[in-house]
Amino acid sequence: MRLRKWDNIPDFMRCDEVRPYYDALSRRQFQLAVKRAFDVVVSLILIIVFVLPMLMIALLIRADSPGKVIYRQERVTQYGRIFFIHKFRTMVTDADRKGAHVTSANDSRITRIGRFLRKYRLDELPQLFDVICGDMTFVGTRPEVVGYVKRYTPEMMATLLLPAGITSEASIHFKDEARMLQKVDSVDETYVAEILPLKMKYNLESIKKFSLWHDLVIILGTVIAVLGIMGRGGSDESGGTAQ
Repeated sequence: MRLRKWDNIPDFMRCDEVRPYYDALSRRQFQLAVKRAFDVVVSLILIIVFVLPMLMIALLIRADSPGKVIYRQERVTQYGRIFFIHKFRTMVTDADRKGAHVTSANDSRITRIGRFLRKYRLDELPQLFDVICGDMTFVGTRPEVVGYVKRYTPEMMATLLLPAGITSEASIHFKDEARMLQKVDSVDETYVAEILPLKMKYNLESIKKFSLWHDLVIILGTVIAVLGIMGRGGSDESGGTAQ
C-alpha cells in the first residue's frame, strides 16, 4: 500500500486542502506497507474460517428471493479509481433503480434474510476478496458511490489517498445511520447535506492520526459495536445501496 509521489496523484486531488493529509501519510510509509500485509494475511485466514458460513448464507439468499447471491456495485476507492464492491445481496433485484443510494431502517427493498445479514454486517463478508485484490482495506473510509464522490469538497478528496475500508471510526459512530434516515423526505439529499459531512470529519481525522495501533483500535471497536447490536436486538448501517 505505497503512497504515490505528490506529482503522480490525480489532478483533482492535488490541492492545498489535501496536502496536509498527504504529508501526514508520507511519514508513515513503513506502517502503510505493514497495513497491506496485515490486510492480505487476515483476509485469507477469515475466508478460510467463514467459507462454510458464506456457503450457507448463499443458499439462504437464493431460497429467500429471486436474483443473484452476490451484488456488485460501482464504488470509488484510492485515487478516485472505480471498482466493483462485492456484498451478499440483501435487497430485491434492481433496488438501486427503485430508490435512493442509501437505505433507511424501514426500506421496503430489503429482503427478509437481507435484514438479518445487515443487522450483523454479514452481508459484507465477500469484501474480504476486495481486500485481497487491493481495492479495499480493513480500516478506511467506507466506499461511496460515484454520485456522492462528485459532491465531495476539496478537503474530502483526501480520504481517497488510501483504499476504501470495510470499517472506520465513522462507521462505528454512525452504526444507526439507517434509523437516522428513516423519516426524512429525501434520503439522498439528507445524506449528502447532513450525514456525509459529519462522517467525513471522523474520516479525515483518522488520516491525520493514522497508525497501525489506531487501526486495531477501530477493528476492536467495530467488533464491540456488532456484539452490542446482537445484545440489544440490532440496527442497520446503510453505507450505500446493497442488493
